[in-house]
Amino acid sequence: MTMLAHTGGPFKPARYSSGGRDITGTGTANARLAMIKRLSKFALAVLTVGGALAGIIALKAAIFLSRLNF
Repeated sequence: MTMLAHTGGPFKPARYSSGGRDITGTGTANARLAMIKRLSKFALAVLTVGGALAGIIALKAAIFLSRLNF
């Protein structure tokens, strides 16, 4: 029962192991790293789609110009 009782006094908040604060700041660093990774994956996907679209347009233009008779 003593493990469950709050013995810190009336003005000191209870300390909970599951809700403890992150003093070192690694949680913020990990969140920022995850956000940067997500952003870079999105940017890579957009660039890949743009490159594929440009390739298709170039192929269509080459086919059209090769069939054009002067």
